[in-house]
Amino acid sequence: MTATDRSIELISAAAQAAADKLAHDIVAYDVSDVLSITDAFLLASAPNDRQVKSIVDEIEERLQKEKGVKPVRREGEREGRWVLLDFVDIVVHVQHSEERVFYALERLWKDCPRLDLPEDAEATRGKGEAAAHEGGE
Repeated sequence: MTATDRSIELISAAAQAAADKLAHDIVAYDVSDVLSITDAFLLASAPNDRQVKSIVDEIEERLQKEKGVKPVRREGEREGRWVLLDFVDIVVHVQHSEERVFYALERLWKDCPRLDLPEDAEATRGKGEAAAHEGGE
C-alpha cells in the first residue's frame, strides 16, 4: 500500500506552508506500509518556540482554507517545542531544532520512502541541525 493521492496533496500543501514560514529541514515519509493509522508524516523544525507555533498555525490555516481539513488532534502546543498535528491521513511534526536533532525521527522512518515536496520545502534540508548547534552553544 502507498500513500493516497489525497495524502500526498495534503503533505505538499503542509510542506509549502511550513516553507513559507521559514521552517528548516522539511521532509515527508510515506509510512502507509508500516502504520495503519496514517499514510504519511511531515517533519519540520524551527530555531525557536515562537516560530514553531507560527509554522503550526500556518499549516493548520492553509490546510483548512485550501483543502477543507482540520486536525483531529493537536498536541504539544503549550510548550512550543514539539507540536503534532494529526489530520488522520497525514501527521505533521513541527519541532524546535534542538528536539529535532535529539529525537531524530528520521532514524525511525529511514526505511520508508521519502515523498517529493515542493521546491521551497526541498530547499530547507540541512538547515535544522545547523540552527540547533547555533542555538545550543
